[in-house]
Amino acid sequence: MHTVWKGSISFGLVNIPVKLHTATENKDIKLRQLHKECHSPINYQKSCPVCEKEVQNEEIVKAYEYSKNKFVVLDEEDLEKLKKENEDKSVEIIDFVKLEEIDPIYFERSYFMAPDSGGGKAYALLRKALEDSGKIGVAKIMIRSKEQLAVIRVYQDTLLMETIHFPDEVRLVKDVPNIPSDEKVVKKELDTALMLVEQLTTAFDPEKYKDDYRTALMELIEEKKSENATVAASDKQPAPAKVMDLMTALQASLDKTKPKTTAKKKPATRKKATKKHA
Repeated sequence: MHTVWKGSISFGLVNIPVKLHTATENKDIKLRQLHKECHSPINYQKSCPVCEKEVQNEEIVKAYEYSKNKFVVLDEEDLEKLKKENEDKSVEIIDFVKLEEIDPIYFERSYFMAPDSGGGKAYALLRKALEDSGKIGVAKIMIRSKEQLAVIRVYQDTLLMETIHFPDEVRLVKDVPNIPSDEKVVKKELDTALMLVEQLTTAFDPEKYKDDYRTALMELIEEKKSENATVAASDKQPAPAKVMDLMTALQASLDKTKPKTTAKKKPATRKKATKKHA
């Protein structure tokens, strides 16, 4: 597994060198967008609508929009300094709590924790302490320039770290529209609903649930491949952009704006005058 973070977790005076590995993966089938005419993949470019030109990465700065079209520009040096000040690779467990005290709405992403060199014994100690106490650890960690609140718990025989949202990242329930007020529930309807819940109650088995849409989409793709219903992108290379130096551009502009001239007429030849004899 790819290591996404390397540091240490501590509780009390116990320090555990660990590595984090992403515990889940997105299995969505990604579809590309092609040009219908030649089946070439579509490119997306960063451009400025005011300057009407493509913008390179080195021309882009980061900013915070504090009101409509008003920004505070942040220098990379300032952001890097702030990141280093908060990127302490030693993460201390702040509290121990019960898992059921945290609503699932707070959970974000899961990471497997593996002991780094020399951390096996302390790793096993924390795992055993969490198992016997029935508690989970709460800690803060800096991942990819973002401070995260996280919980550490036992998953099978592994320590699992799950990042969780801060309270101000969870939207208020009172802002959800069209929630019915305390409406009277008919007892007969409630009894029927409870009976249905009881009939569908079972032990949770994750292997029971499949992504039917993804399976059907892959079957459709394989079917089209077997029928040779495929296309290939054009191997024609895009024409190189014409680079024009300043002098050439100025001359071209002059030529474009120069008034058209008409062909000059040849001057008429003068005839010699002849003397009249009296």
